Amino acid sequence: MIFPELAEKIVKEVSKLIDEDLIVANTDGIIIASTDNSRIGSFHEGASIVAKEKQKLIITEDDQQKLKGVKAGINFPIFFQKDVIGIIGITGDPASVTPFGEIVRKMTELLISENYFYSQYEWQSRAVESFVMDLIQLKDWGESFTDRARLLSIDLTIDRVAVIIELRNIGQPLPRDAWVGILGWQNFLPSDVSARWGNDRIILLLDHSRHRTRSEIYSSLHQFANFISSVSGCNAFIGIGPAAKPRDIQHAYLHAVRALKIASTANPIIFDEDLTLEMLLDALNPTLKREFLIRAIGSLLHEKELLQTIQELFVQNNSMKLTAASLHIHINTLHYRLKKIEDLTGLDLKKTNDMITLYLALLILEEQTNNSR
Repeated sequence: MIFPELAEKIVKEVSKLIDEDLIVANTDGIIIASTDNSRIGSFHEGASIVAKEKQKLIITEDDQQKLKGVKAGINFPIFFQKDVIGIIGITGDPASVTPFGEIVRKMTELLISENYFYSQYEWQSRAVESFVMDLIQLKDWGESFTDRARLLSIDLTIDRVAVIIELRNIGQPLPRDAWVGILGWQNFLPSDVSARWGNDRIILLLDHSRHRTRSEIYSSLHQFANFISSVSGCNAFIGIGPAAKPRDIQHAYLHAVRALKIASTANPIIFDEDLTLEMLLDALNPTLKREFLIRAIGSLLHEKELLQTIQELFVQNNSMKLTAASLHIHINTLHYRLKKIEDLTGLDLKKTNDMITLYLALLILEEQTNNSR
């Protein structure tokens, strides 16, 4: 049966194709959508006949006197999976509107098939998201839980790599078509699990039964990030946790989240196994981090040029030559900026302790910047 919301959409879309009055009726012959609002809710005897006989019906002006609630035109059964689920009618001179009839019927059935596909997608997507959430939260693995996994074709016997992907600078929520494309990326293995995680995150539980190498995982996720960007226009940042058995997936997930916090424009894909100092920072509470940040580089927070300079110095492993070249500035300009950083912060860039302080403060700043996006 066609619901009124879908019937209204059909009338709206078909009206773009032909400039004639339209009705959509249910199989009881009740008009549920029309270009003429006054007809909605009324009985259409012609539609009732079409529903029973499952074939088109041409209604003449003479028929208007014989059949209840009809106007001259043509009525077509709407089929879905071989069943009549509704009727669409075009009002007007039968000789004029009949040529449009088959086109209108096919367009209507296409809209219904599309609506069914998206409804099934929404159900599948929400079911997978709910299951993954329960898996991560270590819900009881009772019979109903394993039945859900079986229904969703999720293998609970294989090791998996947990991956968290964040879409930054997303602006407006992505349309449904974009999510369908992203979560249905053709390069996923059939046994991989992908789920939407709110409006701006994706969680992947990648099949690790074949022991994909680190480079293979990186290459695949790099391609996926590019695909996401092409579909959504957003930049994708990725945190990758360790491989784990399904019952240990919460541990892998938390490590992926930790890695994601470090992902940046310069390094958008981060493996948790590469983290060192970042592991210590992750264990600190936000208040302590903020206090450390203000104490170490509070005087630089509004000095965008100086922050960029010291960040690039660390990227270039303290090479003055490479830093100056990367920033497209003269080496003397670089020395001037570094001296200004020392003056503002009171830190000596020749001392290891002070350089570590600066580096940790910049890591905290980058994490807070990422979290505020």
